[in-house]
Amino acid sequence: MNLTIRSLSDYKISNLIHDSSRTLVYRGVTKVNSQPVIIKLLRSEFPSFNELVQFRNQYTIARNLYLEGIVQPLALERERNGYALIMEDFGGISLAEYYQKLSSDAKDISQFLDIAIQIAEIVYQLHQNRIIHKDIKPANILINPETKQVKIIDFSISSLLPKETRTIQNYSVLEGTLAYISPEQTGRMNRGIDYRSDFYSLGVTFFEILNGVLPFETTDPMELVHCHITKTPPKSDSQLPTALVDIVLKLMAKNAEDRYQSALGLKYDLEKCLRQWQAKRKIEYFELGERDISDRFLIPEKLYGREKEVGALLDAFNRVAIPSQSPLGKRGGSEIMLVAGFSGIGKTVVVNEVHKPIVRQRGYFIKGKFDQFQRNIPFSAFVQAFRDLMGQLLSESDAQLEEWKVKILKAVGENGKVIINVIPELEKIIGEQPPVPELSGSAAQNRFNLLFSKFIQVFATENHPLVIFIDDLQWADSASLKLMQLVMSDVESGYLLLLGAYRDNEVFAAHPLMLSLDQIAKSGVTLNTITLAPLNQKHLNNLVADTLSCGAQQALPLTELVHQKTKGNPFFATQFLKGLHEDGWISFNFDVGYWECDMTRVRELSLTDNVVEFMAGRLHKLPEATQEILKLAACIGNQFDLGTLVVVKEKSEVQVASYLWIALQEGLVLPLEETYKFFQGTQEKEKALVEETSVRYKFLHDRVQQAAYSLIAESEKQATHLKIGRLLLSNTPEQEREEKIFDLV
Repeated sequence: MNLTIRSLSDYKISNLIHDSSRTLVYRGVTKVNSQPVIIKLLRSEFPSFNELVQFRNQYTIARNLYLEGIVQPLALERERNGYALIMEDFGGISLAEYYQKLSSDAKDISQFLDIAIQIAEIVYQLHQNRIIHKDIKPANILINPETKQVKIIDFSISSLLPKETRTIQNYSVLEGTLAYISPEQTGRMNRGIDYRSDFYSLGVTFFEILNGVLPFETTDPMELVHCHITKTPPKSDSQLPTALVDIVLKLMAKNAEDRYQSALGLKYDLEKCLRQWQAKRKIEYFELGERDISDRFLIPEKLYGREKEVGALLDAFNRVAIPSQSPLGKRGGSEIMLVAGFSGIGKTVVVNEVHKPIVRQRGYFIKGKFDQFQRNIPFSAFVQAFRDLMGQLLSESDAQLEEWKVKILKAVGENGKVIINVIPELEKIIGEQPPVPELSGSAAQNRFNLLFSKFIQVFATENHPLVIFIDDLQWADSASLKLMQLVMSDVESGYLLLLGAYRDNEVFAAHPLMLSLDQIAKSGVTLNTITLAPLNQKHLNNLVADTLSCGAQQALPLTELVHQKTKGNPFFATQFLKGLHEDGWISFNFDVGYWECDMTRVRELSLTDNVVEFMAGRLHKLPEATQEILKLAACIGNQFDLGTLVVVKEKSEVQVASYLWIALQEGLVLPLEETYKFFQGTQEKEKALVEETSVRYKFLHDRVQQAAYSLIAESEKQATHLKIGRLLLSNTPEQEREEKIFDLV
């Protein structure tokens, strides 16, 4: 490691102050003027792309923040195959280290409140700059032992987006620090991550400082996630003031809506505690959140009017996963639960509620989606789902991977190549497999279906039930429907729940999907259907009132308008409210303490009641370059990647990523991995650090993709598809063309 240090020729290195599996941190001084600095290096000589993204993100986020409460980055130096981050040294040590060194007599409530108030102010400043830290913990909070000044560090995983969505990942690779992450950061809460996620992590931090232990002390990652999602922190044994305990519990509420809504509201309550403590050495109970007003227009993500449907879904999972609740008695069965309803009615959101019990049963949840513009690709949704599962498995330990290898090979025998041909990631688990005899037509499909059925059974067991969610079944190809029929009719299968969502207004009695489901039902498989209706005015009024932070009566005029325009469709209703706010018709009234809509002016507007037209109108307000990129993305599919867009747009990755950035900020496009952050402020020359970058995105909803596609003139659609196909063909090496034949066609 000394060679690395010497290569930073402008700095004189003194001592190592932090040594972890990923990074090394040194104290040093600049040779020019002897300014004290902190130098942070990546430990690995060949860091992964994700490590580079996170390391660089610290600098990208913090370099334009001139805040007293953060450690200022001074430079980002190229170092070997990665970076070195140079930061100011204000003489701080971590809060964890500081409290370890304090004697029990010195751990005073007054000192805690002084520190907590400083932290609340820093978090407020970060949130005002639209930054979600996402990794607040004692190790990332520094304090100068002499001056008691506090600063926050480490923006590795911080986000500049107003909200992030988290996909299911293996517990070992979840972003953040598992003991401190919010329930929504686990990806298993059916909620997005916004700035209020930081309040939960802050609550865990405060709990640990005040009690000397973490709220949840288990070392089992799965159990820890379960605790964050469902368990209340234990009552404190110490004689802490009730108000202080309640502040921590409010910060650690499971749902973001029940936490503090602003860091200033938290700071006000902490200052109130400090004044009382300094005056009387006690803190009398008071109502929390008196000054807790958010300046963000937030539409709640909780479900309205879906309690019965969610209950039916959870019952289905319990029947499959818990043998005692299954009609089979001793053994979990297989079951299909279908969720039907119009586009935007909330089918996916209802299905995602099954995440919580899956964690409890240590199960796997995987999902795939058929695409309205890619109906010619066989098995696409199933392949998507199982590629997702392979990703989860590949982040498990070597010992676990070896177990999976043995089980999979036992199931597929010498025919592993058949599965690898459609799920390439499987080869990383079971190794290269021998070629299989060539079969044609129905013989090849029958072999694949039989093998895939055995392959699925490997993952559906009592120890880890398997839930497969297939979305938009109305667009399924015939091969996928045949596979679904075979898998679910297999008497050997158990501990398997197949959840399917489809638009019931787009199918009819003789539709291939309905015919397949009829055959499955006749084979004796348990098959139930939940049909979601539009929200009635009462439930819609609850949504509007919660959004405006006002009473039901005050919300009613706006609710009536929203109901008239959207007919109670939840997706359209939330986008409609968001549109009114963005156009300035909904604003916060500080005199009454809630959001108000200028109903007189809004009623005069000619607002469409067609959701695709409405979303197309939103897209028209984006810059021209962003609109052009979204048109191309809509042709590619609901999910798309940066590399493909670069080929079809004939621009650089940096340029295309910058065109997409505003669509990400508006929440119209969602990144599927954190690698998108590499292109925030990236210069073309920095691309030399990495050979290959993979950044995947997806449209917020089919209706957004449809709206983007509608921006292409009808007369140009065929030519656009042809141009995309030709560009992809010319940029695909000959040996890869067969593998990507359906994408090209």
